[in-house]
Amino acid sequence: MTGAPKAESAELTALRAALRAEHAAVYGYGVVGGRIQQSLRSQARDAYDAHRARRDDLTRSVRDLGGTPDAAAPGYALPFPVSDSAAAIELAAELELRVAAAYSDLVRATTGTRRGAAAAALREAAVRAVRWNGGSVAFPGLAERAVAVPTASVEPWD
Repeated sequence: MTGAPKAESAELTALRAALRAEHAAVYGYGVVGGRIQQSLRSQARDAYDAHRARRDDLTRSVRDLGGTPDAAAPGYALPFPVSDSAAAIELAAELELRVAAAYSDLVRATTGTRRGAAAAALREAAVRAVRWNGGSVAFPGLAERAVAVPTASVEPWD
């Protein structure tokens, strides 16, 4: 049957989900940077730059597998109002948890070099989440955590 859409591989699906999470994180860190206290701005800027780099890597990976990378949305609804530095810190931690969940799925869907890169990105997001919220979990990003953190979704908020 010609003309039928080709089913996307689990790897490509997970790459695209991670890319969407990175797009949302880049947007979210723009909000964080505008509200966070001066002493934490360099930490927010470093996270923003890290997410931009990961976003660019994922864009290339999606193309390498023959997929079309999702473009960033013009804006994202935030999970809660961000009117001060405390809320900005909370948003930064939430962004990292959501990105970690996406990379957890990517680790499960890939092998080899891509799996190593996804594991490294998961680790980096988990470390940033701990820095922002001061706490950690044994296995960040796993679906089982959704019970403890209901907002930890791999999809960017609409």
